[in-house]
Amino acid sequence: MGNYVISYDVGTTGVKTCLFNIENSIELIKAESCGYKLYILDNGGAEQDVEEWWSAMCATTKKIFNDEKVKGKIRPEDIKGISFCSQAQGLVVVDEKGKALRRAMSYMDQRAKKQLKKGMAYGPQIAGANIFKAIPYLYYTGAVSSSVKDPIWKYKWIEENEPEIFNKIYKWLDVKEYLLCRCTDEFVMVRDSAFAALLYDIRKGHEGWSKPVCDMVGVNMEHLPKIINSTDIVGPLTEKAAKDLGLAPGTPVFGGGNDSSLIGVGAGTVHLGETHIYSGTSGWVSTIVDKSMVDATAMIAAIVGAQDGLFNYFAELETSGKCLEWVKNHLALDEIDIYLEKKDVTEAPRDFEEAYKSLYDYMSAVIDKVPAGSNGVLFTPWLHGNRCPFEDPNAAGMFFNIKIETGKKDLIRSVIEGICYHKRWMLEAQEKKTKVSDTVRFVGGGALSDVTSQILADILGKNVETVYFPQNVGAVGAAAVVGVGTGIISDLEEVDKYIKVDKCFTPNRENKEIYDKGFEVFKSLYKNNKKAFKALNG
Repeated sequence: MGNYVISYDVGTTGVKTCLFNIENSIELIKAESCGYKLYILDNGGAEQDVEEWWSAMCATTKKIFNDEKVKGKIRPEDIKGISFCSQAQGLVVVDEKGKALRRAMSYMDQRAKKQLKKGMAYGPQIAGANIFKAIPYLYYTGAVSSSVKDPIWKYKWIEENEPEIFNKIYKWLDVKEYLLCRCTDEFVMVRDSAFAALLYDIRKGHEGWSKPVCDMVGVNMEHLPKIINSTDIVGPLTEKAAKDLGLAPGTPVFGGGNDSSLIGVGAGTVHLGETHIYSGTSGWVSTIVDKSMVDATAMIAAIVGAQDGLFNYFAELETSGKCLEWVKNHLALDEIDIYLEKKDVTEAPRDFEEAYKSLYDYMSAVIDKVPAGSNGVLFTPWLHGNRCPFEDPNAAGMFFNIKIETGKKDLIRSVIEGICYHKRWMLEAQEKKTKVSDTVRFVGGGALSDVTSQILADILGKNVETVYFPQNVGAVGAAAVVGVGTGIISDLEEVDKYIKVDKCFTPNRENKEIYDKGFEVFKSLYKNNKKAFKALNG
């Protein structure tokens, strides 16, 4: 009998369901994924349907147990526990039965500008927040809700614009907390989500919902569920949920964590001072620190994570890999969309139709032939506004310095470089407050590409490590939570012993001058175009 666990990585565009066995390592046995929609509205809204989340979970779980590698060998009854790694700072409002009262509001939702201005962004300000509110706010929570994308302002938007729904609210939940409720009928909020709601009192001895902050921003504390830890058991899987998922009733369900908490755990960066960079749909730079800290000017804060007593000093980019998806859909596919699937051939491939299993592989191979610096082209990866090191929902993507000789390959490489330039910008902003690690762990779908990993190392001027199956690290982190909760793993600090490094990329010093010059110009693009962004998008 193995130590089998299931974890659900609930992202912005789909869920990945993973079956693991935890022995000397956290071994992936089988993974299945299923997509769902992100509904972008004309008023700045971004929503998702909770039933699409649940349907995707059910379909992928059943598919795993019907796979020939699993069927007849591992039964639902063999699963020691399940847990979640999910997108964060969403808002799901539910009634007393746990039924969602409306579609979930995504972390990307930007419609609450009026509510933010009324509640926080008026009068004398610091980093976009009223100074007389920001100072006490920082005292209690270690961060300030000064972004239009923060859950508080989504909550206030419903109160003002959908009062009939607001009056029916029983509890305010985040993404994984809704799914935990769906599995167990329990209403809880894991500590990292409570902090992400920016209503959590971080003071030693006062940990929990902050009444002074709730009163300040007008949140009804009766709407807030009890707070638990990542490794706590929420409850047993109910009969109904078990039937839907194809699992055994009574299977322990653990709290889990947000992607910002568990991707670092799955990357194996679990010790003080260790830094990881993530590139999925969104992206970030995160360094483990042992105290609350904030850089209000750069919109970086030390956030509560899965490990008690430690924080993740966290800088976020809203659209990271999403930029590459945009390139795939709008810049590359018009010419080479017939090459998406690898042909089943028994002889050596004759052309790139057979040599590359996906368009991303092909694009990586193509841009590797373009010189560092993309022949002078720069790209800004702000396709849905930006949060750090500047907060501006009006910021947008652009190609800069295109010439008559510029080709499509230059543009595609510049997108990868632009994402990496922005990661360097966030990393250097972090270094103003704390020391980042000399070797950076790179994870997420972007780390599947050796070309991207090398570009990141060159631009950062640091060694970059990747792990096996870097696209699954969120699910690995959720599996680790189950491992600790069940006693298979002694503590989250021990998780790095279960994570193996795959490759290490050393900076190519010949590219340093090119990338240093490009980086300085890249940083100037926002400052020089801020007014233009506002004129067009404000």
